[in-house]
Amino acid sequence: MEWTEILGLAAGICTTSAVVPQIKKAWRTKKVEDVSPFMFGILILGVGMWVLYGIIKNDLPIIATNGLSLGLNIIMLYLMVRYRKQD
Repeated sequence: MEWTEILGLAAGICTTSAVVPQIKKAWRTKKVEDVSPFMFGILILGVGMWVLYGIIKNDLPIIATNGLSLGLNIIMLYLMVRYRKQD
């Protein structure tokens, strides 16, 4: 594995893991009122495009880290829909 692939994986791990504390907090507290679903929608669109880009370029670090990020962000969006209070 070349150093550029290692760098790509490390960067992807950092950005992918950033949402994990938010998911844990939302799961535990069942409170999501202060989290923007619009922001997560845009993020899901962006990482989805990164996955597509990685597939086109045949770049495993981009595919793997953004694929995981896509899954985690979809989970967070699901939690926002599930726990958002109905007025």
